[in-house]
Amino acid sequence: MTTARAMVLEAPGSPLVLRERPLPQPGPGEVRIEVSTCGVCRTDLHLLDAELPDIHYPIVPGHQIVGRVQALGPGVDAGTLKIGDRVGVPWLGGTCGHCDYCLHEQENLCDDAQFTGYQLDGGYATHCIAKAAYCLPLPETMDDQAVAPLLCGGLIGYRCLRMCGDAKRIGMYGFGAAAHQIAQVAIWQQRDVYAFTRAGDTTTQAFARSLGAVWAGESGQTPPQKLDAAILFAPAGELVPMALRAVRKGGRVICGGIHMSDIPSFPYDILWGERSVMSVANLTRADGHEFLTLAAQVPVQTQVTVFALDEANEALDALRNGRFEGAAVLDMRR
Repeated sequence: MTTARAMVLEAPGSPLVLRERPLPQPGPGEVRIEVSTCGVCRTDLHLLDAELPDIHYPIVPGHQIVGRVQALGPGVDAGTLKIGDRVGVPWLGGTCGHCDYCLHEQENLCDDAQFTGYQLDGGYATHCIAKAAYCLPLPETMDDQAVAPLLCGGLIGYRCLRMCGDAKRIGMYGFGAAAHQIAQVAIWQQRDVYAFTRAGDTTTQAFARSLGAVWAGESGQTPPQKLDAAILFAPAGELVPMALRAVRKGGRVICGGIHMSDIPSFPYDILWGERSVMSVANLTRADGHEFLTLAAQVPVQTQVTVFALDEANEALDALRNGRFEGAAVLDMRR
């Protein structure tokens, strides 16, 4: 095979276009991956809608990539990665390695970081290039379709959960790909999960309860008990004051999205009492190794709706309009 197929974003707000391209060749420290599956993420919608800064076109979206190493670039240690290895490629595609953030276990904040499916062509394709040092080994107990959503929703969800500290009662606003995975981890850790959904979305509320949530209701509702922490997966700024009202004094509100609509003004009294609001940005490779090991132990079960590569636009539209539970995955083998 000398060519690859990819769904390409060529202009702001335009649909993805299926293109045939030359087979990409790995450079120093890189590998070529034959992609089997790639998760579909809300961040991909932010990319399509030009809500992320400094997008350079054309770009191939997709940062939840599962596949096998097909070629090694110069300098890749065959003892670390070899042809045929099954790997995952997450959002964090590369960092500078020498700034204060990189040197102090905060590579997710590196100012020169590169992100898969944003600055680097991603996995809405039959083949992609990735930096070998940023590929993650995957649990063999999960198949390619099931493991793909772990590489963003799961990883970001896990980082959000860690930011909750030892919180016992955790609210999750926006019960989609990330929440349905990380809720399973929280419940396994013997925490209580409270699920908040869009108004009238009784189907998702029932789904959350089926996973073990102790309560499920609408985002504007008051939970039966004050929460110790809340995680916002929905990119809606108006949820921040709602979550602040739902957490107890000393509670935390964690914003897990890369993009969020503006947060409206709110009275100081709902922040007072040592409540805090913080964001989670990107992920580290350590997060990836730690979470993927934990996900296999739990084990985390992902509910996926599968689309073919050339159905990527339909998958994104279904995500935008909430037409499935759990996560969507593109399968290049279909």
